[in-house]
Amino acid sequence: MDTITNPYAWVGIIAGVLTTIAFLPQVFRAWRTRSTSDVSLTMFLVLVAGICMWLVYGFLIKDIVLIVANAITLVLASAILVAKLRFK
Repeated sequence: MDTITNPYAWVGIIAGVLTTIAFLPQVFRAWRTRSTSDVSLTMFLVLVAGICMWLVYGFLIKDIVLIVANAITLVLASAILVAKLRFK
């Protein structure tokens, strides 16, 4: 069944959108204030590793929803990680 017409797939699409946009406030704040003192480096390293695994899994099962959501989330989480390392 096509992803767009599959009602169950919409649960995954909505979950992907929500978890992806959840990073936006932190990204904007980190870059605007140049401060990441409240951000845990260890947590974001583990998070980025987990997102990479979800992305690989998405490619392995050829799931476009997983691929797109995790690719965008990887960019946003990596931006926070870069900010954490850059604005020490």
